[in-house]
Amino acid sequence: MSKQDSSLGKQWYVIHTYSGYEDSVKKSLEQRIESMNMQDYIFEIVVAKEKVVTVKNGKQVVVERNLFPGYVLVNMLVTDASWFVVRNTPNVTGFVGSGNTPVPVLPEEFGVIQRRMGQDEPNAEIKLKVGDLVTIKEGPFSNYEGAISEVNPSKAKVTVMVSIFDRDTPVELDFTQVVLKV
Repeated sequence: MSKQDSSLGKQWYVIHTYSGYEDSVKKSLEQRIESMNMQDYIFEIVVAKEKVVTVKNGKQVVVERNLFPGYVLVNMLVTDASWFVVRNTPNVTGFVGSGNTPVPVLPEEFGVIQRRMGQDEPNAEIKLKVGDLVTIKEGPFSNYEGAISEVNPSKAKVTVMVSIFDRDTPVELDFTQVVLKV
């Protein structure tokens, strides 16, 4: 009895791993494919990551972040042998699916994942939201206070409404130029 109807051919499946072990699972699985001669059944392993802009020590840095912590994507033809190789890889807790039968990822779902992984422009990891009160910490409006009226993660910018001469004036700032008012 096989785990899947072989007429389905190779498809993408999701395996569950211990969080933080995604890259080591990928490496272990690639080694097992080679040593167990499973290249005709297991074709590609992907740890879905995206680039994000974050602030470390007051500076913007681009880092890679797992899109799905605790999960790895595998392009494979499911047979009893290939299922066994993947399932018994260290730090793999199982396939996503019902019981012992893996459920393939829909092609449209995988397309969305590929697009997120392939973005050239990193997304900004901004913990600020519309309505937050902030203090501007640098630039011509240093020490002014205002409320965020717009957040643009793709450009890592926020628009702050600052009161100048008793009129609210929108000021576009880099998200590193403001600090959340406590």
